Amino acid sequence: MPARDPERQGERLQKVLARAGLGSRRHCEELIAAGRVTVDGEVAELGRRVDPETARIAVDGVVVGVRPGLVHYLVNKPAGVVTTAHDPQGRPTVLDLVPAEPRVFPVGRLDLDTEGLIICTNDGDLAHRLTHPSHGVDKEYLAQVRGRPSRAALRRLRDGVELDDGPTAPARVTELEPGLLRIVIHEGRNRQVRRMCEAVGHPVLRLVRTRIGPLTDRRLRPGHWRPLTTDEVRALERAAAGPGRR
Repeated sequence: MPARDPERQGERLQKVLARAGLGSRRHCEELIAAGRVTVDGEVAELGRRVDPETARIAVDGVVVGVRPGLVHYLVNKPAGVVTTAHDPQGRPTVLDLVPAEPRVFPVGRLDLDTEGLIICTNDGDLAHRLTHPSHGVDKEYLAQVRGRPSRAALRRLRDGVELDDGPTAPARVTELEPGLLRIVIHEGRNRQVRRMCEAVGHPVLRLVRTRIGPLTDRRLRPGHWRPLTTDEVRALERAAAGPGRR
C-alpha cells in the first residue's frame, strides 16, 4: 500500500489558526497567502495541512500555540501559597487555586511569602519562552523595604548587584515613596528581588508581583484566577518572541 502524502493529512492550516484565535478563516487565509505564516520553519502555502499536536507554527516570526486543549490562567497568589504541583509539607499550592482539569503547571516561581501574579498553563512551549532570560520578558514588582535606599543603593540595583550566583542584569528601579520601590527585571533567579534588596542593605518586608510582560490586573483578588483572553495570549507570545519581534 502506498504511503499517505503527509500534505494531505491533518487539518487545514487556516482552520487551525482560526481556532487558535488569529481571526476568521478568511483572515487566516490572507495571512498564509501573504507569506506571513511558517510551519516548522518553512513558509506555508494555501491548502497546507498540519498536525496541530506536532507542528510548530509561527505568524510574523512569533510562535503561536495551536495544540487543542491549551489553557492559560492568570492567578493572584497570596502569601503562604507555594508554586509547586505538590508540597511534601502539606502547604497549599497555587494549583489548588485553579481547576483540576486539564492539568496545568505554574510558569516560573514566586517564593512562599511573595504575592502577586503568576501564570498557570499546559502550554509548555510558551512557558519555556516566558521563563528563559534570553527572551527578556519583564516582571514587575512592588517591594516594600526596610529603611529608605540612598541614591547610591538605587544606582546599584539599576546597574546590577553582585550575588552569590553572579551579577544581576540591570534593573529598572523607581522609588514611588520612601521605602516603596517598583522593580522591573527580566531574569528569573530564585528569590532574586529579595536578594538584590538585601545586598544593598534594605531587606524586603513585602513583595508583590504586579506585571508579567504585557499582563497586569489590579482587579484580580488574592487567591483568585481567571482565564487569559485570546488577545492576552497573543500578547504574551509576542513578548516571549524576543526583541525585534514584538
